[in-house]
Amino acid sequence: MAVNKVVLAYSGGLDTSIILKWLQDTYHCEVVTFTADIGQGAEVEEARAKAEACGASAIYIDDLTEEFVGDFVFPMFRANAIYEGEYLLGTSIARPLIAKRMIEIANLEGADAVSHGATGKGNDQVRFELGFYALKPDVKVIAPWREWDLNSREQMLAYAAQHNIPVERKRENSKSPYSMDANLLHISYEGYDLEDPWVSPGEEMWRWSVSPENAPDKPEEIELTYQGGDIIAVNGVAMSPATVLRELNRVGGKHGIGRIDIVENRYVGMKSRGCYETPGGTIMLKAHRAIESLTVDREAAHLKDELMPRYAKLIYNGYWFAPEMRMLQSAIDASQATVNGTVRLKLYKGNVMVLGRKSDNSMFDDRLCTFEDDGGAYNQKDAEGFIKLNALRLRMSKLAGK
Repeated sequence: MAVNKVVLAYSGGLDTSIILKWLQDTYHCEVVTFTADIGQGAEVEEARAKAEACGASAIYIDDLTEEFVGDFVFPMFRANAIYEGEYLLGTSIARPLIAKRMIEIANLEGADAVSHGATGKGNDQVRFELGFYALKPDVKVIAPWREWDLNSREQMLAYAAQHNIPVERKRENSKSPYSMDANLLHISYEGYDLEDPWVSPGEEMWRWSVSPENAPDKPEEIELTYQGGDIIAVNGVAMSPATVLRELNRVGGKHGIGRIDIVENRYVGMKSRGCYETPGGTIMLKAHRAIESLTVDREAAHLKDELMPRYAKLIYNGYWFAPEMRMLQSAIDASQATVNGTVRLKLYKGNVMVLGRKSDNSMFDDRLCTFEDDGGAYNQKDAEGFIKLNALRLRMSKLAGK
């Protein structure tokens, strides 16, 4: 199939800058670049300049920050999603939005194909392409990492130098820079010295947060207001979804919150070591569970917790647009109608502590749980029959085993 025009997911970083040139030389086609502004900051305008310098036929840079947080991040946090106990899915949740917009641009431009800079070893190739095929089943996908012979960072740096392609920065005396991905939810770091899981990264690697040791000695309290499971105000000030996350990133980073260093299981099979900064997301997860503890029925909450690992795995593996994902999201959203109220938190040296929570939809009744006189609200004698009924199968099992 001849390719006349391709839409490239373009970050302006090392991989996609090389891919832009490589697509032109290999397929002799026009390359339309798309850069999603999902909160990575100055990197966006740097991408425009690099795309222009590399001869892109058209350049799309779209501010998707509100859509990203409102339609992707917030729904994910309604589920309390976390992968393998630690990862808050910052990269994973951005990929379906980028794939969606790329297909829209491909349709607008009459492009024959779409392309991305994900390697043949990683999860992102799967996430992008599952999204592409879900939204445009007959689209052609070009994945350069599965075609070319630039199989190391050193070879790529050499290619960049040969073609005068700018690279963001190099560390002094290092072989190559970290592979990084940033959006409004997190920033990730892979490669370089992180490829040895025993080596601790240097403090200079981290960009969004101070170390807990260097965080302020005085704790800070904040209040988050929820409506329908989503944060609508910080310290009583109404904010849009993206503004909420920016503010929580700011205050969380100030207090050394949200750093993790993990080895995770990639969908393609291998283990991978990465470091992540997710200050706002770390605060959001703690606060959301706190408000849910007041407002969600016990069995509904427990069912959510049982579904959550599957939900998180679907996002991690790239199935945002899958039928089962839509089904799970509908169930999760149905549980959030009463998740309204306010959570008060203390931030201190890398820690997020719940100080209080309140809600007009609270299911907490102090008459039922008080250690003082409850005025007849709860008859403790009722517990005897409850226990005996629940013990019946245990007793019968023991008797049958004699």
